[in-house]
Amino acid sequence: MSTRKKVLSEIAPAGVIRAAVNMSNTALVQWDDQAGTLVGPSARIGHKIAEQLDRGLSLIQYSSAADILAAADRGEWDIAFIASDASRADRFSFSPPYISVRATYLVPEDSALRTVGDVDAEGLRIASARSAAYTKQLERILEKATVSHTDSPAAAIDLLVGSQCDAAAGLTEFLVQSSERISGFRLVEGAFSEIPQTIAVHRRAIHASAFFADFVHRLNASAGAP
Repeated sequence: MSTRKKVLSEIAPAGVIRAAVNMSNTALVQWDDQAGTLVGPSARIGHKIAEQLDRGLSLIQYSSAADILAAADRGEWDIAFIASDASRADRFSFSPPYISVRATYLVPEDSALRTVGDVDAEGLRIASARSAAYTKQLERILEKATVSHTDSPAAAIDLLVGSQCDAAAGLTEFLVQSSERISGFRLVEGAFSEIPQTIAVHRRAIHASAFFADFVHRLNASAGAP
């Protein structure tokens, strides 16, 4: 069996590549009403993969990384556009990063917190989505503030709006959109993390894992070419 056929047997056994995308990560994927389709780096790369492997593509939308991880156990997707994280390495193999996104905090407009460094203070509570890669990074770097876990990025915003925390952590693009949707809140200056975004496959998909490592290397090399 050729390498291509081995890859397809792992990620497109039914003839279509089912790719999970995280709709809360709007820097990477979002719905375009005018075009009537998903747009953004994840969607674009998904189509490149399908074209290279000569297979159909089904972009499956999830509201959070937690939903994508839960769906993996139900066999709902073949590849996923999610952040790499050591805590997920027992279940998935990750390609090299194809892009990185920044994470920061949303705070009330009248908050004394101005920079990311201000947020790590004694007694402060930060709402953050439980399964998000940036939450795991946040827990590793915080020395004084505490994290209040929520089920999704949107739920973290709800805690902040309800005055049940001092700040909400999230991807910068998502927080910008949230601040435009609800009045009285702003982003602090700076970012507490840059999260590498990758293409993940199930650990058993060893041929697909090697394929995506090479695919992303070539993609990045092409993007960096003059």
